[in-house]
Amino acid sequence: MSRAKTITAAVTIATSLGISAEGLRQFAYYDPGGVLTVCYGSTARIDKNKRYTFEECRMRLDADMLAAVETVERCVPGLPEYPLAAFGDAVYNLGPKIACDVKNSTAARFLKAGDISAACNQLPRWNWARVLGVMVQLPGLTARRELEKQVCLGDLSGVQA
Repeated sequence: MSRAKTITAAVTIATSLGISAEGLRQFAYYDPGGVLTVCYGSTARIDKNKRYTFEECRMRLDADMLAAVETVERCVPGLPEYPLAAFGDAVYNLGPKIACDVKNSTAARFLKAGDISAACNQLPRWNWARVLGVMVQLPGLTARRELEKQVCLGDLSGVQA
């Protein structure tokens, strides 16, 4: 499979992960960590007073998820589609640290070393968020990281088409 096709496949899988984890909200809201969010978890360029259409939300998700997958590809070139998809969704949700920051992320160190299985098994550790100034484990993040781990390891049984 060409690299472009691998990236396209990874974006498709990651988008499915994002949709099921985020849900759709067409009005801006603050997530549990206090981040202004809209649509399927988008956090950039938000108009607090706007109702976003389904099409606008899908375009935001597609563009944001492509950017997240491309970030993983830049940090760890050549990953297979499932780990690329799983870490793409994690980067979409958390930012690039998980896949790119070898100094502060064991997962990133394993990815860089080529130990994909060990990197996948690190995903469930990233289920913490700051809520009211305190780091807590969130059930939604726990479920999302577990699904990402399954996908990362090649199990698509939990992914909704």
